[in-house]
Amino acid sequence: MNNKKISFISCVNDREEYKKSLSYIHSLTIPQGFQIETVAIDQTNSMTAGYNRAMKNSDAKYKVYIHQDVYIINKNFLDDIVKLFSKYPKLGMIGVAGTKELSKNATWWLNPNLYGSVYSSHSGPMEFLTFNTVKKDYEKVQSIDGLIIITQYDFKWRQDLFQGWHFYDASQCLEFIKSGFDVGIPKQKKPWCIHDCGIVNLNGYEEDKRIFYENYSDWIT
Repeated sequence: MNNKKISFISCVNDREEYKKSLSYIHSLTIPQGFQIETVAIDQTNSMTAGYNRAMKNSDAKYKVYIHQDVYIINKNFLDDIVKLFSKYPKLGMIGVAGTKELSKNATWWLNPNLYGSVYSSHSGPMEFLTFNTVKKDYEKVQSIDGLIIITQYDFKWRQDLFQGWHFYDASQCLEFIKSGFDVGIPKQKKPWCIHDCGIVNLNGYEEDKRIFYENYSDWIT
């Protein structure tokens, strides 16, 4: 494992969109002594399959699983995540928005106890979404939005359960938590990311939700 390497991993089906995301990645300030790599996974049937393939083939300690339509606007993003993970070895995964606890609907954004901030076009026009303020270095949460998932440890994504594009993020959060690690939302003075996703395609959402609930109901309040 290379402790001085950061891998940006994306499942890609739109090269123009991904090219824009890459332009933001390549404009980030790289901490001294570190190197980055960008990995595009084409022709994958699911997010879990694509992420597992990339994770297996990368020796980077730090991995940034990022949607092709996410643009990182925090120039010090890399330094921020390395310092946070170095300070808190128990912190296994971070994201920019999420919920303190999942309720029976199993959908993070439908819960009242949300944290983080992001610019998002999920409802059509671009909006500034902001939730409860993170007052410490990070707020421990139960689930984060998969628009960007940053890890310092590797756990296999549940490809055996999720063979589409939903609930891979909530599942991975709980896999980290079950293994004794924290999942967190870091303090962001300004939003770290823009998520230019447009109106979200929810095909397969209810089926993946059913699978998630069947397998993780003991962790849902």
